[in-house]
Amino acid sequence: MGSSKPPKLLEFRSSTKFIVSTVGIGLFTDLFLYGLIVPILPFILEDRINVPPGQVQTYTSALLAAYAGASVLSSPPVGILADKLSARQLPFLIGLLALLAATLLFFLGHTVAILIVARILQGVSAAVVWTIGLALLLDTVGPDKLGLTIGSIFGFISIGELTAPVLGGVVYDKAGYGAVFSMGFALLGLDFIMRFLIIEKKVARKYKTAPEGHESNIRNEANGDDEAGGEEPNEEDPLIGNGKEESKWKITKEQPKWIRKFPILYCLGNSRLIVAQLVAFMQATLLSAFDATIPTQANTLFGFDSLKAGLLFTPLVLPYLVLGPVAGKLVDKYGPKPAAVIGFAFEVPALILLRVPRAGGTAQIAVYCVIVALNGVGLAAIGSPSIVEASYVCDGYFNANKDFFGGEGPYAQLYAINSMVSLLPLSNSSLDRS
Repeated sequence: MGSSKPPKLLEFRSSTKFIVSTVGIGLFTDLFLYGLIVPILPFILEDRINVPPGQVQTYTSALLAAYAGASVLSSPPVGILADKLSARQLPFLIGLLALLAATLLFFLGHTVAILIVARILQGVSAAVVWTIGLALLLDTVGPDKLGLTIGSIFGFISIGELTAPVLGGVVYDKAGYGAVFSMGFALLGLDFIMRFLIIEKKVARKYKTAPEGHESNIRNEANGDDEAGGEEPNEEDPLIGNGKEESKWKITKEQPKWIRKFPILYCLGNSRLIVAQLVAFMQATLLSAFDATIPTQANTLFGFDSLKAGLLFTPLVLPYLVLGPVAGKLVDKYGPKPAAVIGFAFEVPALILLRVPRAGGTAQIAVYCVIVALNGVGLAAIGSPSIVEASYVCDGYFNANKDFFGGEGPYAQLYAINSMVSLLPLSNSSLDRS
C-alpha cells in the first residue's frame, strides 16, 4: 500500500511537536521580520531613497497599506489553492520564498517602487503562513486541542512581536542596516529548514513503516478518541447555541453552482461563524488601536522617544505569553463562548481606565503600564475563541458532508477569511494616516 522506502526521520518529521513548532516558527518569522523593519523604514526612506522628511510618514503609511492590501487580496486564492492541493508543504514553502524576496528587496532597494514590491511580497507571504499554517495546525492536532495549541503559539510569537521593533532600532543604531537584516536572514534560514523537513501526517500515513497508531489523522481521531480528552459534553460549546445534532450540519444537494464550487460560502451563512469572525475583527481593531495610540500617548504624556515608546508595548504583549496557553486550554475544556464573553467583559472597563493616566513622571508611567497590562489580559482571553469556534463550525459541516467538500475540507479557505478579517483594521488605519 505505502511506499517501501520511507523518508529519513519520518517519525520525528511528522510528529505533532515538530509540525506545531514549524508553524510556530513560521508565524514568528512573519511577525518578527514585519516588526524588525518598522523602526528602520523611515531611515531607509530618508537616507537611502532621499524622501523629503515631511513625506516620510505618508510613504510609510502607503507601504503599510500595500502590505495589508496584498495580504487581504491574496488570502482567498491562497486558501482555495491550499484546499485543492493534496499537501500543504509546497505552498507553505513558496510563501517563505516570497518573504525571502521581500527581505532582499528591503535590504537592496533604492527606489520607492522596489519597497512597494517588497511590502506586497511580504503581504502575500503573510497570507500564506497564516492561512496554510493554521490549516496545518488543525490537520495536526484536531479541533479538541486547537485552543491550547493556538494559545501557546500566540504566546510564543508575541515575543517576536514585542522584541523585533526594539531589536531593529537598537541594532540599526549600533551596527547599521547589515546587522539588522542579518538577523532576518538567519531566521529565514531556520524557517526554511523546518518547512522543508516537515512531513504532514496524511503523507506519513502512506508509508508502511510509520509506527502503528503513529499520531494518524488527528482531526478524525480527535472527534472520536477517548484519549484525546474524554470528550466532555461541554467541550464544544459554541458562541451561539449548541448545534450538536448532525441534521443541523447536513447540506442539501440542490445548491447553486457557485456554492458547489466554493463550499466555504455556504458555511458563511452560519451565524456562529459570522460571530466568530466578528470576534476576530474586534480583536484586530483593538490591537490596531493600541499600535496607533501607545506611541503618541507615550510622547504626549511622558515625552518618550520611539525606543522608550516601543518598550511600553511590553505590558500589552506579556499577558499573551503568560496567559495565552491557559486561555487556550480553557477554550478546549469549556468551549469558546465563556472565554470570549469573559474576555470582552474584562476588556471594557480596562479600556475605560485608559482615560486615567495623566502627564507626569514615574508614578504616572507605572499607572499607564498597569492599565495597558489589564488590556493585555483581556486581549489574551479573546485570542483563540474566534479561530476555535470557526473551526468547530467548519468541522461540523465537513464531517456531515464530506462528499460536498471533497477530501481536504474548506479549512484553508476558512483561515483565509479569518486572515482577511483580521487585516481589515490594519488597512483602514494605514489609509487614515496617509
